[in-house]
Amino acid sequence: MDKLSLGIFVLPTFALILITAGYVHFLKKVLDKRNYKQFVFTTAVVAFILNFTWEIAHGPLYEGFQYDLGHVSFCALASIADMFMVMILLFAFGLIYKNVLWIVLVRFNRSLVLILVGGVGAILAEMWHTSRGDWSYAYAMPIIPIVEVGLSPVLQFAILPLVVFVLSKKILKI
Repeated sequence: MDKLSLGIFVLPTFALILITAGYVHFLKKVLDKRNYKQFVFTTAVVAFILNFTWEIAHGPLYEGFQYDLGHVSFCALASIADMFMVMILLFAFGLIYKNVLWIVLVRFNRSLVLILVGGVGAILAEMWHTSRGDWSYAYAMPIIPIVEVGLSPVLQFAILPLVVFVLSKKILKI
């Protein structure tokens, strides 16, 4: 976490393009555009807040982490990227289920698929970032054998997207 490189922004930039495309696609399809915009905005805000909280909480599991402006800023940047990934999941599952509000009818099998997709995505992202040297783990980080990535970031993305979607649904009472 000592330096930011241009390469660390590649995935978030690609994610922002996908999010914009998903947002526009569903904006054209939904009947109640106001509720759709509210849901998307609420989901993004909840995703940022929960991911920022998680990033700050598990910061000490990363090598050299300190609660200073630089590291907290890095956590905020990572939380924006995490929010982007949650929004991609929202729109991707919306395409699969042919309804951007697929979470309204949350079922066990849909939840399980979301958890698996989030977990596998986190494993791949962690493998990429750690191999690039974007960050490294402290000794306190529990490591998942075979894939050799941290357990905390994998749990973050396996659990938080579902929590974000359910909370957003409850906040808006849909």
